Amino acid sequence: MSRRRRARVIVLQALYESDFVGHDPHEVLTRLAQEKNLTKEAFSFAQELLNGVLKRGEEIDVLIQRFAPAFPVAQLAPIDRNILRLALFELLFHGQAPPKVAINEAVELAKTFGGQGSSRFVNGVLGSVSKAILAS
Repeated sequence: MSRRRRARVIVLQALYESDFVGHDPHEVLTRLAQEKNLTKEAFSFAQELLNGVLKRGEEIDVLIQRFAPAFPVAQLAPIDRNILRLALFELLFHGQAPPKVAINEAVELAKTFGGQGSSRFVNGVLGSVSKAILAS
């Protein structure tokens, strides 16, 4: 697994634990990075992602609601909600990964950590966002 993918996995786990249990996401990220022996470069990338998702959280949730109106954000499975938050930050605000890479990484996270339909749902939402926002 690449360093960046490992970083994304740890960010997802930190977001999930924070969302589901209420733990401080920065503390969770630091703990997981130590447990998983994340390199300094990967930890720095993970911090960028986590800080960005937290900073832009409300804006990202509005986008999720806009592009998945049948699924209120608060009622989404916590793992799907946080995969979308992470992916939308990377896709729209971070600017380091090409859109196809950001979407593919999110779909892979959904396949690994989500439920049976998670990867299709995540791919559909991100594809719609990409067409509507990035294509304009």
